[in-house]
Amino acid sequence: MNMDVTVPPTDALDMRRECLAERQQALIRQLDPTELQWWREAQEQLARTPDADTAALLSSQCKRHLREQAVADGDWSTLELARALLLAELLEHNVRGAQLPLLHQLFLWGDDHEKIALLKALDWLDSRGRCLDLALQAGRTSNSQVFAALALDTPYPSRHYPERAFHQLVLKALGMGLDAARLTGLAQRHSVTLNQLALDLLEEQLAAERTVSPGLPRLIAFSLLGPAQRQRLEDLNQQHRLPPEWRAHLAGTPSN
Repeated sequence: MNMDVTVPPTDALDMRRECLAERQQALIRQLDPTELQWWREAQEQLARTPDADTAALLSSQCKRHLREQAVADGDWSTLELARALLLAELLEHNVRGAQLPLLHQLFLWGDDHEKIALLKALDWLDSRGRCLDLALQAGRTSNSQVFAALALDTPYPSRHYPERAFHQLVLKALGMGLDAARLTGLAQRHSVTLNQLALDLLEEQLAAERTVSPGLPRLIAFSLLGPAQRQRLEDLNQQHRLPPEWRAHLAGTPSN
């Protein structure tokens, strides 16, 4: 693993503290008395020694002290949420300029489960997109579960990714067989460029006689299709090569 990461000094991260406080209460409601005692002790230990080593140690201990169970009001497990909240507390205890390097360090150190917790929490930890480079680095993974934590059920990519990077993330999600309906903010990122990329992928999959990605129509703003693009889809439909889920979109959109 390459540990040579240089992160320039930066201002403090702007965390969504109200959201984090709500998630803290959601976690506490899930814990039994023994688990809650350990959780309080872990928070105190991190407050005394707020560094990457302590955070990594406590994160690794979560699986020994907390039961793995779904959190009642969200797509989180108790272990994921505890690890994410430990990250948030570490950041709170660190001075301006140290937070982003700490996140980079812990991402490099983390196993897949710890990476997932960090990526799922990224929008809570960084409301201004200062962790964009970390997110782009994480997006190079070939692990579909880690990638899903970055791409699905979170507004972070839609809020902060430049156009090309967002398009690459969306296409990779489809390539991994992930559910496009869980790409938050996709409709707000519809564009002529994304239309063409989606249609190119459709043509590629049809030419290779592969199954067309089920979520592909979600990438397309059908009202922005040009006459030639729309005619191509109509031709494919007439040839019975267009998947059935596309037909409703074509029928409901007027030609230009």
